[in-house]
Formats: sequence, C-alpha cells, structure tokens
Amino acid sequence: MATRLLEDKLTCSICLGLYQDPVTLPCGHNYCGACIRDWCGGCEKACPECREPFRDGAELRRNVALNGVLEVVRAASPDRGPSPDPSACCPQHRRPLELFCRTEGRCVCSACTMSECRLHEWVLLDAERREREARLRVMLEVTQQQATQAKSQLQELQQQSSQIQNSICTLACMVSAKFSCLLQALEMRRISALRDIEVAKTQALAQVRDEEQRIQGHLEAAAHSDRRIRDLLEHSDDQTFFQESQLLVPPGPLEPLTPPQWDEDQQLGGLKESLSQLCGLLLDKEGPPEAPTETADLGPMDYRNLTFDPDSANRHLYLSRQDQQVKHCLKPRGLAGPGSFELWQVQCAQSFQSGRHYWEVRTSSHSVTLGVAYPELTRRKQGAHTDNIGRGPHSWGLCIQEEGAQAWHNGEARRLPAVSGKLLGVDLDLVSGCLTFYSLEPEAQLLHTFHAIFTRPLYPIFWLLEGRTLTLCHRPEAKPHPGLQEEASGLS
Repeated sequence: MATRLLEDKLTCSICLGLYQDPVTLPCGHNYCGACIRDWCGGCEKACPECREPFRDGAELRRNVALNGVLEVVRAASPDRGPSPDPSACCPQHRRPLELFCRTEGRCVCSACTMSECRLHEWVLLDAERREREARLRVMLEVTQQQATQAKSQLQELQQQSSQIQNSICTLACMVSAKFSCLLQALEMRRISALRDIEVAKTQALAQVRDEEQRIQGHLEAAAHSDRRIRDLLEHSDDQTFFQESQLLVPPGPLEPLTPPQWDEDQQLGGLKESLSQLCGLLLDKEGPPEAPTETADLGPMDYRNLTFDPDSANRHLYLSRQDQQVKHCLKPRGLAGPGSFELWQVQCAQSFQSGRHYWEVRTSSHSVTLGVAYPELTRRKQGAHTDNIGRGPHSWGLCIQEEGAQAWHNGEARRLPAVSGKLLGVDLDLVSGCLTFYSLEPEAQLLHTFHAIFTRPLYPIFWLLEGRTLTLCHRPEAKPHPGLQEEASGLS
C-alpha cells in the first residue's frame, strides 16, 4: 500500500509513468528528462503544472536523490511484470504505446501527444481497439450473411439442376418403359416419335442459332458504325466531315428476342393420341389419382372380395377363415403340391383381364409384399431370394419394410418413404393400364402407381415373412364382376 502511494508521488505529470531520468525545474517541480525537453520544444518555456516560466537557456539538472528513490521503489516492486515488449514501445521516446493518433492513424506514447501529436485527435489505445473490433464484428456479420446467401443461391441452383436432370431421366425412363411393353408392330412408331423429337430439337436449336447470328450481326453493324463515327470525329477537313456525316446511317433498333419453339407437352401430345387405345393415358403428367376413402367412387361393382388359392400356398403358409387369412409359420405343413410356390408366396384364386378392380389387405406387421402377376410367374425358387414378386417382367409388387417401402418391377426397385402398412389398398385399372397402391391408415395416402400395358390375366399375389399374417378384407356389399375369373392357380 505504501509502495503504491509512493509510486503515485513519483509519477510524471506528462507521461503519467514513473520518472525516467528525473530533472527539476527552478520552480521545484520534477519531470522525466525526455518529457520536459519534448514539452519545451513545442511551446513556451513554462512549467506544465504551475506555468512558472524559466529562461530559455536554463540548464535542466538531473535530480540525483529522486533518481535514487526511484531505484529503491523499482527494486521493491517485483510484481510490476516483465519489461514491455520493445515493439510495443515508442521508437522515439521509448515509452509504452498507450494512445492512438487518429489524425496519423498510428499508435503513439504520451510523450508524442506533447510534441508532434499535440494538436492531433488521439484516444486511448483500448478505446480505439474496442471501437475497431466492433466495426470488424459488424463487417464479419455482413460477410457471413453474404456467404450464407451465396451458399443458399448455390444450393438452389444445384437443386434446380438436379430437378432438371431427374425430369429428363424420368421422362426417358417412362418412354422407354412404355415402349418396352409394346408389341413389335409398335417399334416403328417409337422410332418415328423419337425422330420427331429429334427434328423438333434440331428446329429449336436452329432457331437459337439464327437468333445468335442476328444479334451478332447487329453487334458487328454497331461496331462498324462506331468506328466510322470515331474516325469522322477525328477528321480535320470540314468539307469531308459534313459530307460523310450526312451519309452516315446508324444501325436500326434491335428487335425483341424470339424464344425457340420447344414444348415438351406438344412433343408428347401426338404420342399420347396415337397410343391412347393401347395404354390409356400414356405418359400422363397430370397429378396422381386421389387415394380411395370410404366415400370414394369405387362402388360395390369395383370392390373385390378375394380368397387365397390353397394349391398355390407355400408349405410354411397356413390358410384360415375360409381362405381369407394366411400366416407364415416356422413348421411346414405336409408335402408341397404340384402348383405350390417354393417361395414364401401365395396367390389368389381370382384373376382379372379387363375392367377396373379394387381390394384391400390388412397386415399384422411389416416385411410383407403384395402385387399382381401373370400366370407364367415361376413357382420355383431361383437364387437366394425368398420371393420373386417384381423381380422379373411378369409381376409388379410393393414391399413394405420397417425402414421404408419399395416398388418392384422387372428387377428394378424404387424407394418410397416408410408407411404404417397396416391397411393397404390396391387399385387395378386395366383400361388405362395403371396399378396403384395405397396406405389407408392412419390416413389415406397414395404410395406408388405402375403404368403398363397388361396383355394377360393378372392374379393378386402376396409374400410374407415368418410370423406375419395377411387378411383379405371383405365387404358385404361387394358383388362379382361380370368378367371376373375364379379359377385355381395350379400353373407351374
């Protein structure tokens, strides 16, 4: 405490630090030798504290006693910390850089404010740093916002690019899938349709090139006119200037840009019309049909009460409730019949070849597959798979798993979001060539629609994992369809 009070008494009133090489003025006040010399060099010869003048040639004597006291104080204050960094000291006065001169934009010491920076604007170094740090933080926030905005725009561009690519791929896949199901007689129509698309593309790109040439020609004409005008402005002969300026005609106005004539719907319009009798709404881009509900248009004539074909059931599948329910058990039953599946599958006794039909299935859990298949779907096990619904060209299926659903056909799967799968609906429209699957609980939701040209009778078919149960839902008001075929599935 005493040492701190003593240090206050030994502080120079100019630099506010302990005396360095102290000297005494005639008035008795003490100052650092460098501080008072800088003070005297920039103003009249007077004491900074009492303003008592002293003559111009007065000798500033070193205060030996005071210097000794300072040495004792410095020795008794080891906690003053290490010596300041030379780079943080004023190169001229060897004092700490505690102030910032805003006029010159540099760090200065207290002695500098008494000499070359005496009339400048200066503040404490910490205050200037805090102010500049605040400005830098604002600048950093602005740059971060700009970077976030740029990333968002880049992501939006990437999404648009992905959507365009997906649209192109989807369109190509739909066209290829449709034509792959047609008979050989329609092959020439496919080639013709693709040729028409190529011709339309060529015409559209030709229009683009014509527009580019027109605009390029206008640019060349404008550049030529610009050169003539500049040459004419630099011409010194008045007679030539007046003659050629009268003949100078500027290029005409630029005509509006003509967009190329390319319409994807127009290209598919003729294709839809020519194949409407075979495929219904071929490549229809309208929204999917709404999921059926209790008040849907699927009346009794459309709803089908189905039953399982016992002769087709795998040995591990047990039928009950008048062949309306099937359960997969670990223990097999008896010997396999000639028409039973070696896979964990069973098909219905009914098949459909025309009209529109709808049925519902209730499942006990996930890991089940439901679909439709042609009669020639093999009953034999091939490879490691325990099912073949959708694995080839003769069947279409929807597999419900715990992590999600998959739509299968011809060995290709399309991943779908996870659904409850407790109550499922199937809508088979043979007129338009659509097979649609729905999830009905907890709310009606369309899962997937297959588009195909069905050429042979279709049997509802099912696969289920061990411990699972499937139940065919019956409605009392459902009536048989006039074209409904009910026959045992003993085909191999």
